[in-house]
Amino acid sequence: QVRMVESGGGLVQTGDSLRLSCAASGRTFSTYYMGWFRQAPGKEREFVAATNRNGGIIYYATSVKGRFTISRDNAANTVALQMNSLRPEDTAVYYCAAADSCSGGGCYDRRTYDYWGQGTQVTVSS
Repeated sequence: QVRMVESGGGLVQTGDSLRLSCAASGRTFSTYYMGWFRQAPGKEREFVAATNRNGGIIYYATSVKGRFTISRDNAANTVALQMNSLRPEDTAVYYCAAADSCSGGGCYDRRTYDYWGQGTQVTVSS
């Protein structure tokens, strides 16, 4: 079991940057694959980015590749999402998630993730 709390969301303009943070509890944080997902009103929760246990393998959705960066600090039990060049279509509630393990396409699938934070709102105005 791992508990997570997201922070860093807010209201920004097109082209601005935000850095989201996810603080996790537990001494076994480093054993989890960590992901970021987002959900806009009326839409399904979609994959944004994920990383393996030591941060050496990274996965990004095509829509954010080149703009967003996921990173983790296992010593601090945190995972971050740096978001640059934000667009209105990035507006959503962003969730931090943890999976015991994943492989291949499973790392992109929300059903793979067992634990979720409460979410933080990101709003990008045009």
